[in-house]
Amino acid sequence: MRIELQRRPRPSPLFAMLSPLLALALTLIAGAIMFSALGKAPLSALYSFFVEPLLDVWSLHELAIKAAPMILIAVGLSVCYRSNNWNIGAEGQFTMGAIIGSILPITFYEWQSPLLLPMMMVMGALGGALYGAIPALLKTRFNTNEILTSLMLVYIAQLFLDWLTRGPWKDPGGFNFPQSRSFVSDAVLPEILASGRTHYGLVFAIVAAVLIWFMMRYTLKGFQVVVLGESERAGRFAGFSARKMVWFSFMLSGALAGLAGISEVSGSIGHLQPAISPGYGFTAIIVAFLGRLNPLGIIAAGFVLALTYLGGEAAQLSLGISDKVTRVFQGLILFFVLSCDTLILYKVRIVIDRVRSSSDKGV
Repeated sequence: MRIELQRRPRPSPLFAMLSPLLALALTLIAGAIMFSALGKAPLSALYSFFVEPLLDVWSLHELAIKAAPMILIAVGLSVCYRSNNWNIGAEGQFTMGAIIGSILPITFYEWQSPLLLPMMMVMGALGGALYGAIPALLKTRFNTNEILTSLMLVYIAQLFLDWLTRGPWKDPGGFNFPQSRSFVSDAVLPEILASGRTHYGLVFAIVAAVLIWFMMRYTLKGFQVVVLGESERAGRFAGFSARKMVWFSFMLSGALAGLAGISEVSGSIGHLQPAISPGYGFTAIIVAFLGRLNPLGIIAAGFVLALTYLGGEAAQLSLGISDKVTRVFQGLILFFVLSCDTLILYKVRIVIDRVRSSSDKGV
């Protein structure tokens, strides 16, 4: 007996709809097994991880704060992946956007103006776009692998941020802590509601998701993304340029990642420090695929992954487990999402081999 994957004549619309839900269910089952192995009660552990963070208003605001950068980054990555360009370096573009966007409030730390915050947002998006253009240049000019180059650039950006906050941009009045000067009030992204911490980074994420959804569904550029992603040869016959699409997709995703970076620094932290992200750029890859590379689906997926961050923090306090459990959950989600997506194009078939007799063997 053996198990085979048989290609379907056409993609299954049923599994296209059920695949993310099945992946989440399998993740919960695997998580329950993991908690049992750790000596924790599975149901109470899953309750602490996925329900407890939703029981008070403060946690809901924290959920929105953590979801915003992942949604914003994942929306840009969805364009890359649908065009068959594999940007794995959004974490570096996030970091570089935060650095470039922070030039004005750190260098001209006494300047206050209504123009300061919009200029910071534009500079952050521009910084991320230019950093995303590096792997695009290397791919189109030297035919390098964009997965490797974009990933390696993450560490350059992170080390550059570490050097800045411990060196040239270190706050002289910060008691030797490795961080920059605190931003003035005009450089801080305002909160959406007076009664909570959720800032306008969430608005940027929702607006970006809607705009990219509209572009992909109703514009020629979105059609180019889909065609070149499905078949570069077909795109060339249609007159579309694969080289231009590499530049477009990398710079768009870099711009949104950079905007997420400066929004996070300006809205949630208030200064630069060596660590400004718990890995949003990498987690956004899971968000993009959990949302089926659909910008509107990414909004829901972003909140699901944000819940794993909050749940991990809650579980550390209530259960005394390691913060690495959060990474395990995120990895399980990505594994099961990709695995269950196989059922869209293939169906599982169990083949029972007939035992051959001696006459069948020709003996």
